[in-house]
Amino acid sequence: MRATEIVLPAVGEPETLQVRVRELPRPGLGQALVRVEASGVTFAEQQMRRGKYYDMPAFPFVPGYDLVGVIEELGPQAPGAIPLAAGQRVAALTKTGGWADRVLLEAADLVPVPDGVPAAEAETLVTNGATAWRMLHRTARVRAGDTVVVHGANGGVGSVLVQLARAAGVTVIGTASARNQEAVAALGAVPVDYRGDLLARVRELAPDGVAAVFDHVGGKGVKDSWRMLAPGGTLVSYGSASTRDRAGSGMVTVLGLLARLTLWNVLPNGRGAHFFNLWAGKARRADRFRTELREDLTGIFTLLGSGTVRATIDRVYPLHEAAAALRHAESGTAVGKVVIVPDAPVA
Repeated sequence: MRATEIVLPAVGEPETLQVRVRELPRPGLGQALVRVEASGVTFAEQQMRRGKYYDMPAFPFVPGYDLVGVIEELGPQAPGAIPLAAGQRVAALTKTGGWADRVLLEAADLVPVPDGVPAAEAETLVTNGATAWRMLHRTARVRAGDTVVVHGANGGVGSVLVQLARAAGVTVIGTASARNQEAVAALGAVPVDYRGDLLARVRELAPDGVAAVFDHVGGKGVKDSWRMLAPGGTLVSYGSASTRDRAGSGMVTVLGLLARLTLWNVLPNGRGAHFFNLWAGKARRADRFRTELREDLTGIFTLLGSGTVRATIDRVYPLHEAAAALRHAESGTAVGKVVIVPDAPVA
């Protein structure tokens, strides 16, 4: 079966992306051939094209952290496998490989998408939704009545975090630029401009501190995120966007951030600091990882289907315009997810 893919050949600007067509083998034991309906752009691809994502594969490779598509063909399935069928819509976390019109995946990594949930809308909630849900409910363990801070509340993960927190009865202070304040307010958060004295503004809104801060920015500002916490509060760091354009190794940045969080986490003040890694535990406990991911995404898709959470799609690009999609996602103007779809219906 022929597949069209977008290849990242080496470190470079988005315009260095290449189109490749190749033949895929038939699915083997425990595999599924999936026709991609939608993929998207995450912060990971922005780091990968700079060679700064901390566990990226060697060049060249096909980017694409997640996807939603339809099973075209199933290989023989192992006993006890989750029931799947040809023609069924599914979602998958892939880390790489999603920017294509067909992919060959492990069937155990597929999560069914409920009937009536459109592919592009479901796609916005795969990486972003799983990240937001797990940080909110499995790491920070927020409760109704809490107040939290979400940095970048207009972004892909941030906008989902706001909605999931509000659905759980949590008050959200959302940081964003001045031009995105209205969009953040529409999601249900109290918007705050991240420029100026952000710490003072948050303390005005939450004098006793907040239950959790979700920080994708890193850098020097993570100190203020730590200071925003109430006793017993939790800082969840899940990126280092502030250092995206700096020269140097992405691994050094991550290790420095981890060292700081580890130090804070052992201080005897009742607060906690965590670095969130969506893939943590998969290598050691693959079955548990897949079970939890299936539970989390199923819950998120249910909220999407009921209208409790809405998909925030900033813009949709055809596959051959992946470079433009990546460039736009990096512009800082996107509200929600930048989605990539196949160029044309596949025969």
